[in-house]
Amino acid sequence: MNRPHHRRTILVFGMFGAVLVWGCAGKQAQSPADAPRLVPGVTLRDVTFRSTALNRNMTYRVILPASVGQDEKLPVIYLLHGGGGGYRDWSNYSDVAQFAARGLILVMPEGNSSYYTNSATVPGDRFEDYIVKDLISDVEGRLPAAAGRANRAIVGVSMGGFGAVKIALRYPGRYAFAGGLSPALDVPTRPFSIKRIAQWRFHSAIFGPEGSETRKENDPFLLALSANPAAVPYFFLTCGDKEGLLPANQDFARLLHKRGFSFEFHVVSGDHNWTQWSQQVPNVFQTLMARMKPNH
Repeated sequence: MNRPHHRRTILVFGMFGAVLVWGCAGKQAQSPADAPRLVPGVTLRDVTFRSTALNRNMTYRVILPASVGQDEKLPVIYLLHGGGGGYRDWSNYSDVAQFAARGLILVMPEGNSSYYTNSATVPGDRFEDYIVKDLISDVEGRLPAAAGRANRAIVGVSMGGFGAVKIALRYPGRYAFAGGLSPALDVPTRPFSIKRIAQWRFHSAIFGPEGSETRKENDPFLLALSANPAAVPYFFLTCGDKEGLLPANQDFARLLHKRGFSFEFHVVSGDHNWTQWSQQVPNVFQTLMARMKPNH
């Protein structure tokens, strides 16, 4: 696949080379209509299951090849939505379904506006445990999904990008590849602002007060400082040149480079919305599929 010509800056480092709510909801408005963009050769289903971590029923969307051999097991890509969105977003706002036809299972869980984090203030909102434990268990027990790190990837936009990067750093043995499109990496350390007091209160409800252990445990920068670069997944990161999140993403890329992580970071044309993110989907999956090598 040819990469789009609108890329302004590309930095590739690591082993293979030298909100708003700013970073949360993005600018997309979730339509009440469900209009998934499907292609021939795939099938879609919505699954509701009981999450032990959340003690409630949760729904995820699946797109997979229409024809799967009786004993065939396929890699699974977990796609996390942004704040203010939902489990239908990836299928409705991007053409990601085409990659299911190439031998992948796409799983799009509902994450509410949780930052895919175990809440510091609401004991029942253990969204990280739900993603890394309950969801994987249900998917691999219900679908023709291959088990093991080499067969799992996690990718997200905005809040979901934060979740994908943070979870991959906290659980390096779970995933082989992690992607963040406009990841809101600075949220756990974002300072108080009277202009964004509602956002600050919302983030505090999830991560706790400034300096709390929950903030430290979920800070991608601190996690990257302590992680073993040889053990973590390959990271694919992008951010738009018109985004307020760009400086934080550039700082994170510099940290990954300094510590010797295997990753790539692209500054692309656009703002914090699905118009920009959908344009990056083919680039994410080009790299992902080259590394995971699905059978189809």
